[in-house]
Amino acid sequence: MNRAICPGTFDPVTNGHLDVIERASALFAEVVVAVALSPDKGGGPLFTLDERCGFIERAVAHLSNVVVRPFDGLLVEFAQEMDAKAVIKGLRAVTDFEREFQMAQLNYRIDKTVETMFIMSIPEYAYLSSSAVKEIARYGGSVKGLVPDEVCEALASRSHQSH
Repeated sequence: MNRAICPGTFDPVTNGHLDVIERASALFAEVVVAVALSPDKGGGPLFTLDERCGFIERAVAHLSNVVVRPFDGLLVEFAQEMDAKAVIKGLRAVTDFEREFQMAQLNYRIDKTVETMFIMSIPEYAYLSSSAVKEIARYGGSVKGLVPDEVCEALASRSHQSH
């Protein structure tokens, strides 16, 4: 089985993430979107693990070879559990490359059989990040076209609650 893992916190999932997942699904027989618990990231995620998984599941429902799974712990160990031979990461800019290159090297030390592969962001999403989306939404800006509509609505209702 030609299986890859697309890991992330996805807080929230963006159209950039979905583009990478969709492109990976065209290259591999199966893609497992690995949603990290990430309790320590920036004061904790805005959306719960279940919410984040649900947003992705509904956004990739049209891709029959994509499954969504939560995980906590080392990515390489999760890849082994899933019998995945590749980790797919999206790259937006040189700043992403530095961090991703370091993680790929560490993962390689843990398990040389799991390859890390990068899918370059399309220009339209090169600037897009979950952090930027949350910041825009926090100040009442529109994130339409940057995230799935369902995420757009969830962000709007969260930012109304916090004001």
